[in-house]
Amino acid sequence: MVKQEFTYKGKTIEELQKLSIAQFAELCPSRIKRSLLKGTDEHFLKKVAKAQESLAAGKYPKPVRTHNRDNIVIPAMIGIAVSVHNGKDFVNVDVKEKMLGHYLGELVLTRKRLLHGKAGIGATRSSTAITAR
Repeated sequence: MVKQEFTYKGKTIEELQKLSIAQFAELCPSRIKRSLLKGTDEHFLKKVAKAQESLAAGKYPKPVRTHNRDNIVIPAMIGIAVSVHNGKDFVNVDVKEKMLGHYLGELVLTRKRLLHGKAGIGATRSSTAITAR
């Protein structure tokens, strides 16, 4: 069984990485297109480009850190690690092909999953009959 190569709107990853941000925006849905055409964080994109260069040189770079959860995953980010702030600390995200066109904030949750524990003694009416030792 041959593994099918990933495409986004009919274009391969190599073709997408050759596109400018404005050309990539034309392939995206309208909300993301408007955000990309409005402008992107140039400082963040410089850090991403530097990380891509070191990745191409064979070194594994440190994750690119950002507080801006509104950044959109573009083809230049594929393969690098991005640390996105969730309100408390930074969470590492390895950017994959399937994340193209999504906001970084969608990939990092801001709330913990609620896990209920056992009820303690006195927490329910039936547990008041149990004597604590």
